[in-house]
Amino acid sequence: MNSKKRFAIFQRFYEENPNPETELIYHSSFELLIAVILSAQATDKSVNKATKKLFSAANTPKKIVSLGIEDLKKYIKSIGLYNTKAKNIIKTCEILITQYQGKIPEQRELLEKLPGVGRKTANVILNTAFNQPTVAVDTHIFRVCNRTGLAPGKTPLAVEKKLLKVTPKIYLKNAHHWLVLHGRYTCLARKPKCPICIIKPLCEYPDKTTAT
Repeated sequence: MNSKKRFAIFQRFYEENPNPETELIYHSSFELLIAVILSAQATDKSVNKATKKLFSAANTPKKIVSLGIEDLKKYIKSIGLYNTKAKNIIKTCEILITQYQGKIPEQRELLEKLPGVGRKTANVILNTAFNQPTVAVDTHIFRVCNRTGLAPGKTPLAVEKKLLKVTPKIYLKNAHHWLVLHGRYTCLARKPKCPICIIKPLCEYPDKTTAT
């Protein structure tokens, strides 16, 4: 895919949704961190349902630690892998308290040292909470980038590096949200909605004319 097509794709995303946002509900960088940790292999809808109650009871590292792991589990038991996530969240909160005065670090390497935080989670925090021009490649973005030809790659990291290189700078900060939403609601895994896709004329997916 050439640069003109890529620019046109992001321009269409912008015209359709100038200010894309995560569907996770949060009110601080800490709440976002916890929500993203919980979102691994879970839907944003299920995470929002759990965090609504959790954050009303505990929405700071100290409050989460005071809550304790067993009570924390009660709030997040509806989410997959909740036992492991609860352990990671408690450990992360303890580190935030002892090493960062309860604040969220703004560097990827420091974020990735927190239990339950990988590169994708770190990129979400950097982009969404701190407005850094990064792209967190999840399953939706990986699929969209490979299917459309926007930024093909064999691994999420390869796709991320490609996106950082080829995405027009004026659109880079919002690229993550646009691509996630596109993959979540239009460019579906099993049955992409090509007939209603706003980037259909620019897409290089070979089956786009017959998909419904």
